[in-house]
Amino acid sequence: MDKDETNHGPAISSEASTLSTKEKDDRAFKAKAAAFLAGVTGVSILFGFGTTLAAAKKKDPHFFDQGLTGRFEKQATEPTSSEAASAMRRRGPVSISSAEPGASLALRALGWGTVYAVTGCSLLFYGIWKLMAVNDLKEFRLKVGGWLPAVPRNTPQGRTEFSGLNDLLQYIIDADKEKKEAAKKTDAK
Repeated sequence: MDKDETNHGPAISSEASTLSTKEKDDRAFKAKAAAFLAGVTGVSILFGFGTTLAAAKKKDPHFFDQGLTGRFEKQATEPTSSEAASAMRRRGPVSISSAEPGASLALRALGWGTVYAVTGCSLLFYGIWKLMAVNDLKEFRLKVGGWLPAVPRNTPQGRTEFSGLNDLLQYIIDADKEKKEAAKKTDAK
């Protein structure tokens, strides 16, 4: 074997090991990014749900507690008027004990809504996938990329790296002065 042939062998294996480390780093980064997004989403959902519950409890704590326990009792401080009584007589008797508690009604509605949303979106996406006759995500991306207009890649015309905030502000001031001087020159002509 020549010296050249022996030198190429280790170089190729080192490139392959470099690629595998790059792939591992890329996978680790994607996993961290997915975990971060899932965490942010979870925290925002919990915060929104908690804020909504707190607002509902603050607005009417008596009925909020009744919705959680499922026991419906008439509030002792409710004013009754003759108009409300006549409206109740026209509608007929309503059994409050047969009404579903608010929390269980909300959970049931959330469950059915989730089922409908997941099923509907899954059928829609599966239909699009089959209509496009693609086999994998790469092929899907290429087909969709062929249909969509190309996004022009423009290179920045000015600086993009700054050592700090003062450097950035000085650059903005200098660029503004240059624009004003250029505008004065065009106005003078």
